[in-house]
Amino acid sequence: MPPSLSHIRTVVTAYLDRHPGERDALAGLLAALDAGAEPTNRTPLPARITCSALVIDRHRRVLHIHHKASGGLLLAPGGPVEADDETLLAAALREVKEEAGIPASALVLTPELRDAPIDIDVHAIDPDPARGEAAHWHYDVRFVFYLADGAPELALQAERVTGSAWLPFDEVSSPTLREKLAGSALDGVIVAVNASAIIHDGHGRYLLHLRDADKPWIWEPGCWSLLGGGREPQDRTLLDTVRRELREEAGLTVADLEPYAVEHVTGTDGTRVPIQLFTGLWDGDPARLPLTEGVMLAWVRPEKFPHMTMLPSTRELLEQHAADHPLPADGPTTRAGIARAEGPLGTVLNVVGVHLYLERDGQVLLGLRHPDSAYAGGSWHVLAGHCEAEAASAGLVREAYEEAELVIDPADVELVHIVHMRELPTGPPRVQLFFRARRWEGEPKRREPDKCVSWQWWNVKDLPEPVVPYTRAAIEGIQAGRTYTELGWGR
Repeated sequence: MPPSLSHIRTVVTAYLDRHPGERDALAGLLAALDAGAEPTNRTPLPARITCSALVIDRHRRVLHIHHKASGGLLLAPGGPVEADDETLLAAALREVKEEAGIPASALVLTPELRDAPIDIDVHAIDPDPARGEAAHWHYDVRFVFYLADGAPELALQAERVTGSAWLPFDEVSSPTLREKLAGSALDGVIVAVNASAIIHDGHGRYLLHLRDADKPWIWEPGCWSLLGGGREPQDRTLLDTVRRELREEAGLTVADLEPYAVEHVTGTDGTRVPIQLFTGLWDGDPARLPLTEGVMLAWVRPEKFPHMTMLPSTRELLEQHAADHPLPADGPTTRAGIARAEGPLGTVLNVVGVHLYLERDGQVLLGLRHPDSAYAGGSWHVLAGHCEAEAASAGLVREAYEEAELVIDPADVELVHIVHMRELPTGPPRVQLFFRARRWEGEPKRREPDKCVSWQWWNVKDLPEPVVPYTRAAIEGIQAGRTYTELGWGR
């Protein structure tokens, strides 16, 4: 659908806040908006809106094209708003793609203006009796973009365009635009205006943020991503930006953040967005952070990345960071980079597993392990994983989403059974914690098909075969009201 009147009014009002001296020139447009007219409609009205795209290259030149409809005048790519243009900016992006072959992904919004227009040109249109059009006014809303590195060659639309030229600022055809460009700091040099942080614990885990899936206006809805956001006026540097975003989004303070790389992603409007990435060490519990945006924060290891919903660029970035920061050969390290101790003398460390006991109408959720799985291939097992440097309930919540896209609040789980076991005489002892979820959101999905080939609900009194032995023992113990089981210990 075309841009709403409220959207148009917001754009025009913000423009007049920056250029109050142009209020009289735009009075006709404001009157049309007040009257509820549709100034983006192709039917001629006293006021009609068009949109143009000013594309600036690294030589401070602006793209102009010869429009056939204008008698061959050199103008910026632009034209009327179409029914599918949800915003005025979208209309400008569509026009430059149609007329010059430059996709939105090859354009970058400027730090100075972002998605605000640099100029709104007003010019009279003479009547056209042959087309049944009365005299009216055109209000051309002009947006500025920088041409990204690696942009494709121009592909002019032969039906509407006869040629093109890159003109320096002082040769731009529009007088009002020429004046504004001359007084601006626009130079075509692309710089990052967003900042994000790669937070890792120094021993192979990355702190990732699951964004809301039901808010299409946010960037990366429903995806795992990095914490971060856009630069605000109070931020002196992008380091200030990322520190502020960490505090606002998660109440998180990370010492010694360092620049790492610049990532290029696609924004919600389709344009290219350069993001300055910082990296830093933190090894706390994400469940204790006061998350103000998104669904959850979780520690994730690189082997999980292929099974998670995230942008390919984010996955590649994290995998590159992991490759740049390999774990030492003698095992995981602390934040200081020193190999972790194996415990006090004489201590045998136990592996802690977290397990989800999900029961509904007398049935328990089990997953069939992939035949090639490293553990229990071809057997049925509850949703489970190893507890990392996190609270056990937080580990359970993380595993539930990673493996089955189930969303669980840590406050809605309770410990119902413990199995202390040793499967092999030479293997480490294991403490298997089984948690019952009183409430959850979603239906189980196969997020890790290389480990689990299907999820299925089974009657707790008629379990399938084969079931992982300690899982069967735990389910039977839960049904009997017992809270503890020992397996594999010699008497």
